[in-house]
Amino acid sequence: MAAEIITIPETEDGVRLLRWFLRNFPSMPQREFYKLCRGGQIRVNSRRVHGQEMLRAGDAVRVPPTLSGYSVRPKKTESGDNFSLADLEELRKCIIHNDDDIVVFNKPAGLAVQGGSGIRKSVDKMAAALFPYDKISLVHRLDKETSGLLVVAKNLRAAQNLATAFQAKTAYKEYLALLNGNVVPDHGLIDDYMIKGQVFDTPARTNDGTGQRPQRAITEYKVLAHAGEHLSWVAFSPKTGRTHQLRVHSAFVLNAPIVGDALYGAGRRAPDALATVTATNNLFLFAHRLTFQHPTTGRMMTLRAAPPQFMKVVMDFFEFQLP
Repeated sequence: MAAEIITIPETEDGVRLLRWFLRNFPSMPQREFYKLCRGGQIRVNSRRVHGQEMLRAGDAVRVPPTLSGYSVRPKKTESGDNFSLADLEELRKCIIHNDDDIVVFNKPAGLAVQGGSGIRKSVDKMAAALFPYDKISLVHRLDKETSGLLVVAKNLRAAQNLATAFQAKTAYKEYLALLNGNVVPDHGLIDDYMIKGQVFDTPARTNDGTGQRPQRAITEYKVLAHAGEHLSWVAFSPKTGRTHQLRVHSAFVLNAPIVGDALYGAGRRAPDALATVTATNNLFLFAHRLTFQHPTTGRMMTLRAAPPQFMKVVMDFFEFQLP
């Protein structure tokens, strides 16, 4: 029986050689793997290996015939249960970082993060189809309408460590937004309480019959630029993670809803100058930068994402800059 040559696909770019073999031949002992590496039976691109090499898309891996006796993990179909290959390719193009433990996407506006009833496409389900041998877990969220950086864990340990980091507020997030209004003062810290899209001065229980207490919501902001008296280019750094926090603070505290926010800014007409640049209905809120500790190596990582095209057009027109 001849050896098999397998070409590494884009979806497995960045996986270490040992892990790749253990995924595909889960009953193979590690000592057998290293023995085959030392004997030159396992090779990558015809070169001898020691076992810890990081594979890249397009690499040719030699699988010796002796491994045919080990059980092979059945693969999920590449297209997943409900996704076309074109759908998965679009999400793959959004990857800006990928390793054995995490994958980071520059999520497009309009794509849900988590699947549910009536949601055909979502990051969690599509990522599970892209990485069928990993245990995909969400560790933080973005609104469907919000674009930008989203970290997804690929194993249980990474998920636990990242979830702890986000809950402990040791991960730093920065968003960029275009607000429909002249924001003053040009920087500040919003510290109040929120529940169901409403803002309160105190955590007193609501009188809506539920008896729920509003939760503290803290947002730091800085105006980066103005366009006339009607548009503000703003950087946000949320210190808490309440539902729609930045959208609510923009609309009801800064009195300048985010452009494209149909929920909290429906009554605010967009400036004529903006209408001449773009006709999009997308939300102009973008998760631009994320700093966090890698869940396995402990190394601090700072990732930045390019803004979506609909925002870039407006940025270029008004000469807004990235911070």
